[in-house]
Amino acid sequence: MRLTTRTNLATRVLMFCAVNDGQIVRTAEIAQRCNASANHLLQVVHLLQENGFVETLRGRSGGLRLAQPMERISIGRVFRIFESGMPFAECFDPQSNTCPLSETCRLRGFIARAVEAFYHELDMVTLKDLVKGNCGLETLLDLRSTLQTRCKTRDGSAPTALAHC
Repeated sequence: MRLTTRTNLATRVLMFCAVNDGQIVRTAEIAQRCNASANHLLQVVHLLQENGFVETLRGRSGGLRLAQPMERISIGRVFRIFESGMPFAECFDPQSNTCPLSETCRLRGFIARAVEAFYHELDMVTLKDLVKGNCGLETLLDLRSTLQTRCKTRDGSAPTALAHC
């Protein structure tokens, strides 16, 4: 299974907003920190906003922020929304299916159950699960200057970008 770039970007946007919870962030900041195209991010942000994950604010001091608490944002729901237009295999798309076996193929049923199990597992993961206590992520994404004092390792030193505490 391979996730689309849009799903990956949606997750990055949400994690960025969650790390900077309570702040208005700009797509240019997200693009820079998350190594993403600003144009692609704008499309993703629009879909996140349409589905109530983020709210956007226009104007000079505008940007975006989470529209609901991070513990209420299910990663499974995000993935379902962003992956909904992409059938897992050709036989799952009635418009483009040319497989002559699809009427009698048992593999399709097994794959459908496996995909649903994948989403079921992600339904139990919230945005909060991805960001809280993840000092490495905070080091990479936090816009506040006080991060180094909030996020220390056990020996009191600043964490590396990949550390988790």
